[in-house]
Amino acid sequence: MSMDHRGRVFDNIMIERLWRTIKYENVYLMQYESPKAARIGLKKYFEFYNTERYHQSLGYQKPADVYF
Repeated sequence: MSMDHRGRVFDNIMIERLWRTIKYENVYLMQYESPKAARIGLKKYFEFYNTERYHQSLGYQKPADVYF
């Protein structure tokens, strides 16, 4: 639910897209056995996501390259 203004459907669009990507590219494929395994796996995935994965919205660059 949006906490900004009533009817602002685009408030959370970026974070919603991020979580969709995480679920489809990692969580559903890995089927973690425990919360500890999920934490370890997601940490590795976020490292990959930020340092190795090319992003269309960044002109096919890696976020770490754009940020630093």
